[in-house]
Amino acid sequence: MYRTWAIARAVVADAIRRRIVWVVALFSLVLAAAIPSLPSYGVGVEGAVYREIALALIYVAMIVLALVLSVTRIPGEVERRTVYPVLARDVSRWQYVVGTWLGIALTLLAAAVAFGLIVFGVGWVVYDAPMFQLWQGVLAIWMEAAVVAAFCVAVSTMTLPAVVAVAALAFLFIAHVRADLLGGPGHPLWYAYPSLDAFNIIAPVAHGSGVDALYLGVMTLVFLGWAGALLVLGSAAFSRKDL
Repeated sequence: MYRTWAIARAVVADAIRRRIVWVVALFSLVLAAAIPSLPSYGVGVEGAVYREIALALIYVAMIVLALVLSVTRIPGEVERRTVYPVLARDVSRWQYVVGTWLGIALTLLAAAVAFGLIVFGVGWVVYDAPMFQLWQGVLAIWMEAAVVAAFCVAVSTMTLPAVVAVAALAFLFIAHVRADLLGGPGHPLWYAYPSLDAFNIIAPVAHGSGVDALYLGVMTLVFLGWAGALLVLGSAAFSRKDL
């Protein structure tokens, strides 16, 4: 695990040096501050509208950040040949893949906390009430972004960055249309369909008090299942890759 964490720390350090992280953070800060100035949607629902728009902005920012950090990470290391000294230090390929994803996931977590603090603070100041349920939405968004990053890392071990980006967007689309395609849990393929719907809790967070502890537990298991399966696939593909 020491080697895996060492790779993860290197990925985090490299991400901090990339300007895109700060650009996305600044963009989200400006938009979060501008949300309360939107036209009123009716007495008593302004806070719900703020939470919904704020979480939507965090979602877009996190998905963009996940793609930027993960699509080119492994292909870029292979192209620049910087991966060879790492693998020459008794680092197995699966450790390299897992460490790369772990570093990206930690970077995404830091960004999610920063975004969450921004929208939580703005909401508290403007609406004079702490919106603690926002943190459930931030957690769900981080989990989905980390799964998308795992998908990109896995696919990037097999193909070019442009293909990875297109595949990731297709994956996101397919994983969010289960209800539209199958109709509901009564369909025989409902539970076999690859879905990310477990992370879509914007509605209960924005217009209610959030979700209960049981749902958060199920969401965590879904996250671990997705990330684990994708990293196993990526590790297997990278082990067979001719470097």
